[in-house]
Amino acid sequence: MHHMAPAPAAFKSTGPLSGRVRVPGDKSISHRSLMLSALAVGESSVEGLLEGEDVLATAAAMRAMGADIARGADGRWTIHGVGVGGLLQPSSALDMGNSGTSTRLLMGLVASHPITVNFTGDASLSKRPMNRVIEPLSQMGAEFTASPGGRLPLMLRGICPAVPIDYRLPVASAQVKSAILLAGLNTPGLTRVIEPIPTRDHSERMLKGFGADLSVELEADGARIIAIRGEAELKPQHIVVPGDPSSAAFPVVAALLVPGSDVVIENVGLNPTRAGLFEVLRLMGGQIDYLDEREVGGEPVADLRVRGSTLKGIEVSPDIVPSMVDEFPILFVAAALAEGRTVTRGLEELRVKESDRIAVMATGLRAIGARVEETEDGLIIDGTGGETLPGGATIAAHLDHRIAMSFAVAGLVSRAPVTIDDMAPVQTSFPVFTDLMRTLGAEAA
Repeated sequence: MHHMAPAPAAFKSTGPLSGRVRVPGDKSISHRSLMLSALAVGESSVEGLLEGEDVLATAAAMRAMGADIARGADGRWTIHGVGVGGLLQPSSALDMGNSGTSTRLLMGLVASHPITVNFTGDASLSKRPMNRVIEPLSQMGAEFTASPGGRLPLMLRGICPAVPIDYRLPVASAQVKSAILLAGLNTPGLTRVIEPIPTRDHSERMLKGFGADLSVELEADGARIIAIRGEAELKPQHIVVPGDPSSAAFPVVAALLVPGSDVVIENVGLNPTRAGLFEVLRLMGGQIDYLDEREVGGEPVADLRVRGSTLKGIEVSPDIVPSMVDEFPILFVAAALAEGRTVTRGLEELRVKESDRIAVMATGLRAIGARVEETEDGLIIDGTGGETLPGGATIAAHLDHRIAMSFAVAGLVSRAPVTIDDMAPVQTSFPVFTDLMRTLGAEAA
């Protein structure tokens, strides 16, 4: 689970990228499909599950609390659930590795069960604050003993029955919203989350799909009120996980930036709360066509055809940030090669991800010759107008998978190779990244 020796790699410029590929399953949907299947009564099955370390941490945790989870030789996972309220006391601490999503969502699940769970994680996860989840779950009656600053390792004593609450999210966070809704599953009465700015809605879609009594209302000011009636009975499901748009982001930007490229990425989830990056890249002039648009398991899906394009710098509206918060590192790379200036604001959230993504991207982009100005809540980037970057630097990825993959793509449009100090963290979300990029014609050593 924890990273061993660093795995450096160098990426260098190549001819046009071409081919058809599939990215791994969506991470958000993979986590939730395991958790909800584990709370259903009966056998659920999941196809296309992302088999990265983060999702495997969720599988291990649900097993430790009584669910029977197995992977078939054909890659299909079967889950025999324990029923809502049926989670068992795990015999040892739950090791979350690097997964913030697993940690925050599982804290919600555990909060309304009468069990005590210790959560631990790797060095990177142990730096990330959990207070934003601790606060509402404490109001519901759960008790926490956390490390200083509300960090891991922490101990959670769940309570049953928990107290239903009405909670207005102070910051846009799908993880906090989901944690409260998952706690609400086993809480008598109505638990409500008021979300001033909409965030990814996979939890709502999937909870409804499993048969939870959940409603979403829109207030006049655009806020969403999500209500869940507790003591739910979830029915087992068959889930097909669409390709992760956050993973597709990397080959998409690579194909846009490398002249003459023509790439199809199949089966990509296009949930509007997640696909902001593709809309921004289209606004910048990127040729991204959605082929065979369809719906799979309540989620919109399409094949993306991406061709080499001349991008123009734009001002990115802060309103779109929640739908692409994880994609800004790769957007910064695209901006570095666009014509003119790209301005991003409202990205404070990026400073508390796996790394401070604003500072780390600014430092790395400057090291390979991009013109970048760092502000408190974003970056201002003056692009090269399609000229390749000088490159030639070794980038410190700070154990952050998205930083590592962003600079791998930057290496494909730099005159000298770009070396990433450690590609090992990419195992958390996109284990086949380097192989997939090679399939399209990229060179990595």
